[in-house]
Amino acid sequence: MPLKEVDVKSLNINPFTAIGDDWMLVTAGDQDSHNTMTASWGGLGELWGAPVATCYIRQSRYTKEFVDANQTFTLSFLDPARYRRELGYLGRVSGRDEDKIAACGLTPVAVDGTTTFAEAGLTLVCRKAYVTYLGPEGFVPGVVDQERWYADGDYHTMYVAYIEHAYVAQ
Repeated sequence: MPLKEVDVKSLNINPFTAIGDDWMLVTAGDQDSHNTMTASWGGLGELWGAPVATCYIRQSRYTKEFVDANQTFTLSFLDPARYRRELGYLGRVSGRDEDKIAACGLTPVAVDGTTTFAEAGLTLVCRKAYVTYLGPEGFVPGVVDQERWYADGDYHTMYVAYIEHAYVAQ
């Protein structure tokens, strides 16, 4: 599906449903070598005078290696009514173990030096601006249930990234 660039400020997106309920794909790497994962934690907003996205990736995730190795990554939003099974699979299965993208039948598309999918209705191309580890020492005591979220000690890295381009499917 061809992509059409739009002004990010023209988007009418509710991040609570688009990310938290419908999920997104975090993808990094070029057309030849890339990986993706489903994410339901993240945010969209403004910081440092520009539109930004935040995403959170656990230390154990294979996609983290790709995000760390590249300056850009994409956040891709697929229609959950049509792609819920694929989104679930991409969140459960590691790209270390198999070509999970091919197994889902998704079509990788090169965009601005990184990768999205032809099936995405919206793609945000993001450039990393700030990266930090969210370890146990930073939590306010008694607020976040670390036993629930981090019983295995697999904490997240937070990425704050400038949204450089927004594309919609035509």
